[in-house]
Amino acid sequence: MGSPAGKSLPDPAEWLASGDAFGDSGSVRHIDTHAASIFLGGETAWKIKRPVDLGYLDFSSPDKRRAALEAELTLNRRTAPGLYKAVHPITRDQGGLLAIDGKGDAVDWILEMRRFPDGALWSELADRRALDETALRQLADVLVGFHSRAPIAWPGDGAARISKIIAGNAQAMANYPDILDTKITADLTERLDRLVDSNGSLLDARGKAGRIRHVHGDLHLANIATIDGVPTPFDCLEFDAELATTDVLYDLAFLLMDLWQRGLRREANMVFNRYLDHSSEDEGAVGLMPLFMSVRASIRAHVASARAKRGSNAGGASTEAVHYLELAGRLIAEDAPRLIAVGGLSGTGKSTLAQTLGDAVGRPPGARILRSDVLRKHLAGVAAETPLPASGYTTEASRAVYAALDDLARATLSTGHGVIADAVFGMPEERDAIEEIARSMGCPFAGLWLELPEGERIARVEGRAADASDANANIVRAQSQSLTSKPANWAVLTSEGPLDSLSSNARELLGLRTG
Repeated sequence: MGSPAGKSLPDPAEWLASGDAFGDSGSVRHIDTHAASIFLGGETAWKIKRPVDLGYLDFSSPDKRRAALEAELTLNRRTAPGLYKAVHPITRDQGGLLAIDGKGDAVDWILEMRRFPDGALWSELADRRALDETALRQLADVLVGFHSRAPIAWPGDGAARISKIIAGNAQAMANYPDILDTKITADLTERLDRLVDSNGSLLDARGKAGRIRHVHGDLHLANIATIDGVPTPFDCLEFDAELATTDVLYDLAFLLMDLWQRGLRREANMVFNRYLDHSSEDEGAVGLMPLFMSVRASIRAHVASARAKRGSNAGGASTEAVHYLELAGRLIAEDAPRLIAVGGLSGTGKSTLAQTLGDAVGRPPGARILRSDVLRKHLAGVAAETPLPASGYTTEASRAVYAALDDLARATLSTGHGVIADAVFGMPEERDAIEEIARSMGCPFAGLWLELPEGERIARVEGRAADASDANANIVRAQSQSLTSKPANWAVLTSEGPLDSLSSNARELLGLRTG
């Protein structure tokens, strides 16, 4: 449609930024990204695609922008159905006036979304150190559920897929030699290629087992928000279904890498362990996490470099790019596995202590924490926080739990990953078995035994909210009576007093990082 004589037609993006489109002139917040513009006003967020062609995405025509927005609407409703409302045409009438859903021809397209409160983004919560254990656990559960429902690709080319990404990253990083040291990027690429070669069979087997799926694809903290009290992933990778079809653990790795690079290592380890506690299909692939996290960091390195070239904050983006490149290398640094056992009667704080140690044990994102209470529920076929009847705690059932713990510890150590075994370990044979695993695997072992007066243990178990442990006051008293011996070769720690002091003492005994 041509412009009326003597009049220039308003640009849709400028019209939206003015607020006139929403009857809210002057109070609309405008946010630009490399490929989209977002307009926040009242309780609604509006999004258009910018007319760009970046090679890996092409939004250069209205039809292509419409297709991308409709894909965004459909795909994001998988995780955020209440957030994504509709795609609307931006129309221009005979007089040149623009409208949303108005008369005239569609000149562009816009996505309507519900606006969530300021401060709800997890990137902002992370900056404020406001990500608590409950939210992290909820997010891990959300992701397990989402990945379990995601469409399966069934390919046997898991190694080729990750190799393609690594090659693409190498090519992209090579475009910025003045920011990313070419020797460092070449060394990183070579190390990543070696890891793919050594894990090729496992990567391919993951696809054949249905663990390569159409997932989120862009799962970092700025694409997660707490909405109505629920951690909600949104803004998935919508422009390339093939690129978003990948290993579920590679999807998770973006989140873990983002937490790790922000110094939130304990939080990353918590999400990692909660995810695996509820996704047993992925237990055998924990050794892939450093590779996956490193590849995610290298992507961020070249994305930041590109931003440095086109943005006003070139120095800050360049520094960020170098940081991510260095992080990518550290994430795949060699670190021999070790086995740590944390034992003690119910209520002594074993699981709490193990959680504070996990991020400092072994390769990123830290130790696989194997908790007997969680394994017991898994063997019984119920969720971790579901109470079990007395039949779940027979001698036979407990033997099965310890056998499963020992098997998982051995399997995890064989991948090169560190393990913390969290159980009562009240019987000498249980302690002997876990120590023998370390000896047979040729890895270091350390045992910690926690002690606390019975009255305080009772108070702790009675004060628990939803938890995998079913211990109560009667069980605590029975354990006090039945304990016949304490491990002679394990370090004994009292768990009275602040957790920080207990954790610091344990880290010092184990020679772990304290900062």
